[in-house]
Amino acid sequence: MLYATPIAESGSPHVVVVGNEKGGSGKTTMAMHLAVALLKIGQRVGTIDLDSSQRALTRYIQNRRIWANHRQIALECPLHRFIPRAEGAKLEDNEAEELAAFEGAVSGIRTSVDFLVIDTPSTDTYLMRLAHLVADTLLTPVTDSFLDLGTLASIDPITHEVTGAGHYAELVCEARRRRRQFDQGRTDWVVIRNRPARGRLVHHSIAELGTRLGLRDVQGCAERIVYRQLFPSGLTALDVLDEATFGATPGRSHRLAQREMHDLIGILNLPISARARRRAAAREEWFASASAPLDLDDMLLG
Repeated sequence: MLYATPIAESGSPHVVVVGNEKGGSGKTTMAMHLAVALLKIGQRVGTIDLDSSQRALTRYIQNRRIWANHRQIALECPLHRFIPRAEGAKLEDNEAEELAAFEGAVSGIRTSVDFLVIDTPSTDTYLMRLAHLVADTLLTPVTDSFLDLGTLASIDPITHEVTGAGHYAELVCEARRRRRQFDQGRTDWVVIRNRPARGRLVHHSIAELGTRLGLRDVQGCAERIVYRQLFPSGLTALDVLDEATFGATPGRSHRLAQREMHDLIGILNLPISARARRRAAAREEWFASASAPLDLDDMLLG
């Protein structure tokens, strides 16, 4: 199997990979919200979609651009790339083609962004493994249930103790090992427990797995229909959900989603630069002044 070279040169973007072999865990929602959150605080963000069958992140961003044009509003959009799987007859040729496409996409935007967010498919593919190899931060959303936990660990049905690593956890451990061989780099692996249950048995099992594998777990988002409602318009819970942007009056669920997503992204400990925060503040000041009426002194100077 061919392998990509991790992105570790000076000035390279921080790579965030969103991955899990369990479908429906919220990977694309997390990737899109993270990208928009980073854009809103002044970071330059690129995104890559590796899911050839669903293309969910690609469609999400396309919806966002169409909606912004339709509503005549300004919505932040990342610099986006989609990489399809190769469909040749030979495995070696497919891997070579996908490796070239992956490295080409990364090299094409690496100098233009501060963060690169990669959304991966829910299956073990070559492109998915390449992404995990270059991850600086790996986000793994899981539903807070023993059913979803199966991709990460084997659990004793009686004691609920961790008896072994699941296939996806083994894949991540192998990618981290290869990463250290390349450049001594380390991947911060964060498991995000979405749709939390009342009990703490799953939390205890993930904490035990964290001790064994060196991951940290955080509480994610509740089951909210608002996230699915936002997808067709390309909006996120972090956008200003007023009448002009959303097209309707947002409810309490929207405000709760906004708060929990802000809290979640805040505890990921991503390397947010002070320079980016100054860019965001300057942009907000410019937007505020552009929409405000001119003072008398401004008119005289004009």
